Amino acid sequence: MFAAAALLLLNASLTFGNVWPTPKIRWETALSVELAVCVLLLTVAHQRAELFARRVLPTLWVLLVAGHYLDVTAPGLYGRDFNLYWDSRHLGNVAAMLARAVPAWQIAAAAAGLAIIIVAVYLLARLALRHLAAAVQHRRARLVLGTAAALVVATFATRQLASLTQPAFADPASGAYFRQARYVVAMMGTGGASPALGDSPDFGADLRGLQGADVVLVFLESYGAVTFDNPAFADTLVASRRNLSAAVNEAGRELVSAYVESPTFGASSWLAHLSLLSGVKVVDQYEYTSLMASSRDTLVKAFARGGYRTVALMPGMRQPWPEGGFYGFDVIYGRDLLAYQGPEFGWWGIPDQFALARLDALERTAASRPPLFAVFPTSTSHAPFGPVPPFLSEWSRALQKDGYRPEDVASAVAPDLTDLAPSYLRSIAYGYDTLAGYIRSHAGENLVMVVIGDHQPPAAVSGRDAPREVPVHVIASRPGLLRHLQTNGFRSGLEPGRPVAGEMHALVPTLLRAFSATR
Repeated sequence: MFAAAALLLLNASLTFGNVWPTPKIRWETALSVELAVCVLLLTVAHQRAELFARRVLPTLWVLLVAGHYLDVTAPGLYGRDFNLYWDSRHLGNVAAMLARAVPAWQIAAAAAGLAIIIVAVYLLARLALRHLAAAVQHRRARLVLGTAAALVVATFATRQLASLTQPAFADPASGAYFRQARYVVAMMGTGGASPALGDSPDFGADLRGLQGADVVLVFLESYGAVTFDNPAFADTLVASRRNLSAAVNEAGRELVSAYVESPTFGASSWLAHLSLLSGVKVVDQYEYTSLMASSRDTLVKAFARGGYRTVALMPGMRQPWPEGGFYGFDVIYGRDLLAYQGPEFGWWGIPDQFALARLDALERTAASRPPLFAVFPTSTSHAPFGPVPPFLSEWSRALQKDGYRPEDVASAVAPDLTDLAPSYLRSIAYGYDTLAGYIRSHAGENLVMVVIGDHQPPAAVSGRDAPREVPVHVIASRPGLLRHLQTNGFRSGLEPGRPVAGEMHALVPTLLRAFSATR
């Protein structure tokens, strides 16, 4: 009886599934081939089974449970597998971000809970394994357990060799570790050779269609197709979208939209930024590093050749950014140069509204100046999507040290890490309202705005198997520019249509031709 209960417990610990969109688990009906291998080991080495059950297997079991949890939870929350080689280097920043965005007691409770779970898994596994070790000391039990385990392993291997689906089996927990090992071997075994990057597009556009207009390219963080595709999300954002559309009309401009496919999902915004600004598809950190080490042309350099002053508006940049030299910006306004003195809202601290207002103060108020090309990756809608600052209807207040009142700070709700959707929608609504306010404050000015999502939000928000599609909007008062875009997959209005206009990096030639269209 104890051996049967031990088998059930050990099997359940390696076959559970994920309760989307949370980090919780649910029990599923499946078999663990690793448990079968463990039982075989104990039956074959039954004379040393007690030693294995006390000293070796419990620790191994904790690792297997952790690997299985990562295997089933990361895709559900994140939208892709966790890549230890590339992603682990960002864990420190993620921890610091959560420390600012989430109350300290929640972090302490989570850390304590994790420690308790690890200890509990170890102790339960040790207890169960010792019961199995005791059972295999009896010849009949050893024969039954060994035969059953051998049949399970043989069935699993046969189905694997025949490339059949394995509905009766959970994915092996060890597979998570083998994948991580392959990632490391693949990245470290290149011998410094460059990956096969795509060709750069032609950046020789004359930009005459802009007629000297300032161009602001906004990467709206985590702005994905899910905001339109999910009916509940779309309903929540109706008011903010109407506000943005009204602002465009009031300013005498038009708005066209399309979908493009991002090279990344749920995170790694820099891959999308580099793909669009270089016109080369960049899907992982290896390609990113290789392209950054090259002397490829960029959209920034193309605007500089066209007589533009080029600016990176980077309120989320807290540390040196040597990679920025690749793009060719005249100036990069990071956290220090922006000199924000108001209250901080979460890890990112600086509200997007302040960043745009500061851009005007630093670059767009001079009486005599060249046209401006500014690239602005927003930060307010970055995971974990909060706390979200209030939008200030008096635009000038954004630059005042006391522009945000104590009640504004108090009303900024911390995100609920078990249900990110409400915080996400608040952050996207804030993004819409900020864009609307900026457009209204510059009515009648010679300005073109390109607003594009860098990637979909994590799978905990966007759902399982969501596409990589993100909206792109162009706001302008240039008929020739807008008509050219409408002949290349864009349609009038804020809501994009399908089919998708193409991949993000392939949008560059379309934009350059539109910026050069005079009629």
